[in-house]
Amino acid sequence: MVTHSIAATIVGTESRPKALERGVFSYGDELIHYEVIRKDLSNKKLASNKQGSKVVIKVHPDQRVVATVSTSASDEAIKKAVLKQARWIWQNLTEFAKQKDPVLPRHYVSGETQFYLGRRYVLKVQIDPEQPTSVKLSRGKFNVSLQRDTKDKASKVKALLDKWYQDKAKSVFHDRLNELLPKATWVKGVPSFRVMSMKKQWGSCSTKGNLMLNPHLVKAHKECIDYVILHELCHIAEHNHSERFWRLLTQVMQNWKEVKAKLDDMAEMYLNE
Repeated sequence: MVTHSIAATIVGTESRPKALERGVFSYGDELIHYEVIRKDLSNKKLASNKQGSKVVIKVHPDQRVVATVSTSASDEAIKKAVLKQARWIWQNLTEFAKQKDPVLPRHYVSGETQFYLGRRYVLKVQIDPEQPTSVKLSRGKFNVSLQRDTKDKASKVKALLDKWYQDKAKSVFHDRLNELLPKATWVKGVPSFRVMSMKKQWGSCSTKGNLMLNPHLVKAHKECIDYVILHELCHIAEHNHSERFWRLLTQVMQNWKEVKAKLDDMAEMYLNE
């Protein structure tokens, strides 16, 4: 069966849309790459260069440099604005490089963190023979209760959390799909979907219009969930990543590039098991 999928981009890999512009400049002995996103900035309070083209530069924690520019900005104006902030960009890249910790395998013990709908929660595992085995999210914590301590406690905690995420994902995805369907005017009826764990994809769409969504996606902010669902709904109309596909996605979510970048930034954390 042929499906079209959206990849779960781990920081450091290349899976940006081909239409995305890129640039590079040197600072000392280093080559610094940056991405360019064009959008209507007419109502934004951003500094303008002498040509009147607005450029705002942001350095992300995963060390991506993104220049958001007006649609009319020339390549020369963009490069001039980037070079003007070269030192600031380099300093931020250096700081983020120092702060970036490796993503370590989870041990499913108290003190670790878990995510849900874009928020980070502390995991608390407790043994209580008087309480039923359960997972509850309350007071900023993931509370996992076991009736007895065993050698395979970590695997039991993981299994309970996986089941919790699966159940929540089905409910949240169902609600978001129904909320988003009015935007996807080309979709007839309500597409069926199922939740399935995947290591390298957030979702996929079959040629018959059936959706498959990764339960780990429920760890992300609702805006990121909406992006993945809309991406897959666009595949019902356009079965590949053609220019028409990207135009359709922009039509239903104008800021999808920024949302995708947000999801990409956290992908390694959300997918970490």
